[in-house]
Amino acid sequence: MTIVTDPYSGLQMVELSHEWGHGVPSYPGQDDVKMFRGVKHGQHGVTAWKINTVMHTGTHMNAPLHLVQRAADLAHIPVDRFFGNGVVLSIPKKSYEVITAKDLESAAPGVQQSDIVVIVTGWHHKYADALEYYGESPGLTKDAAQWLVKKDCKLIGVDTPQIDHPLATSLGAHRGGPLMNRLVGNYQKATGLDPKNEHPDWNIAHRTLLGADIPTIEQVGGDVDVLAGKRATFVATPWKFEYGDACPVRFVGIIDPTGKCRIDAGKSGK
Repeated sequence: MTIVTDPYSGLQMVELSHEWGHGVPSYPGQDDVKMFRGVKHGQHGVTAWKINTVMHTGTHMNAPLHLVQRAADLAHIPVDRFFGNGVVLSIPKKSYEVITAKDLESAAPGVQQSDIVVIVTGWHHKYADALEYYGESPGLTKDAAQWLVKKDCKLIGVDTPQIDHPLATSLGAHRGGPLMNRLVGNYQKATGLDPKNEHPDWNIAHRTLLGADIPTIEQVGGDVDVLAGKRATFVATPWKFEYGDACPVRFVGIIDPTGKCRIDAGKSGK
């Protein structure tokens, strides 16, 4: 568990990111992270890595440009989007389930206007290069995304591999898919549902959020369970990447158990 207490303020900082590096799970159809040491301590007395990577690996931020043409890139997202108060919603979900507007409305503590919202389904415990992790994960419905837009949220984070249900992405039978050949059949067998009826639109939830200029963080992890059902202050540190659609991000939650600072105490319902 990575909880650090600042000795001066008493603020507690909670890690919300998965570790990133060689072997990190990569989205089906995309290359693995490739790393090697350009120089080594044993040879040069210094170490420096060379990296070839897709940006959508590990805990990462998506800029509106990712799915919306001519929208803001990482370098042009206003920096106040990366810091602020918000909430971690505990909304447990099983394989192939969806996160609806009703789920968001019913979760406690309630989402406030202009919050940063982190949605925890429990899927971060399955984080792996696995058919289950990518293909069976829950995802937001269109009405859930619209509900968050109406709340004018600053930033949305999820502990799943993608904002949308996998059958609403190219992992299923959308836009050049399926990237996971067994996904459609497995979904129909497990649920008895027709994915064309249940998920007719490609990345609709993610496009709705990014279209409203709300950046997103996928694959939230670390010790997010510590903050589940609590309010906190959040800090995200993406790259200032011109024309960048996404990048790995360090994501941290901050609470003040003493209540002395102007940061929520982290108590459920407060």
